[in-house]
Amino acid sequence: MSDLTPEQQVLKEAYIKARGYWRPWTEGLLRLDPGFLDTYGRYAGYPAATGPLSSKMCELIYVALDGSSTHLFRDGLALHLRLALQQGATAREIIDVFRLATAQGLDGCNLGIGILAEELASAGLEVDQSELSDEQSALRDAYVAQFGDWPDFCEQWLRRDPGYFAVLLDLLAGGQAGDGLDQRSQCLISIALNACFTALNPHGLRVQIRRALRLGIAQREILQVLQMTAHLGVHACAIGVPVLMEALDERAAKADAGEDGKRPTQGGEPE
Repeated sequence: MSDLTPEQQVLKEAYIKARGYWRPWTEGLLRLDPGFLDTYGRYAGYPAATGPLSSKMCELIYVALDGSSTHLFRDGLALHLRLALQQGATAREIIDVFRLATAQGLDGCNLGIGILAEELASAGLEVDQSELSDEQSALRDAYVAQFGDWPDFCEQWLRRDPGYFAVLLDLLAGGQAGDGLDQRSQCLISIALNACFTALNPHGLRVQIRRALRLGIAQREILQVLQMTAHLGVHACAIGVPVLMEALDERAAKADAGEDGKRPTQGGEPE
């Protein structure tokens, strides 16, 4: 806006350089608490400024985080999706991001099947320890070939409902070929989805970090993803600051109306 002070204009330009955008909530913070905006801009800009991930990869991670069913922040999703396209992301890559976020719904299933197995054992109920059938072995081999590991939840689902495990595998293994995300990119996005505080899944996070290390993903890349997941906390400002600005404007308007519209006294003079 044209009425910014020189100091505010410098701060605004620095924020845009660090974060790549300017929104109503950042405008509000600039006016109400410029010190906090400056602090947040440097904090949130640090991973991109010092980390090895490409701008496109960063934007795809933000698309995953904002589009996750554990967060569903539409304004952020729209912003970062457009920025991802500007950085060269394809529609197929973004669909792959949505696919990975869709698979996040399995977290409760995978946690629950492990607890079920533990409680069945504690209750002394029969636990299937038989040899896998040829069909089950083929499904296990397909999973291991795809992901290079065999988490316990896979063993549990394979034994208790191999039909479900087969469709689960199809969901997890989709989008591997063509112009979609490569295996490294999918792993980085999966780390973000498991690490984000809105859906924190320590078991899934450990699985994905182990995969990342097997894929040769550098420690600094993993650290950058972890740093980026914390940024969702600022959505308290993204939603709250515009609401605060509206409330302040309403209060000011009521105050002005009270001064301009003083009630007349019985003698005809305003009070």
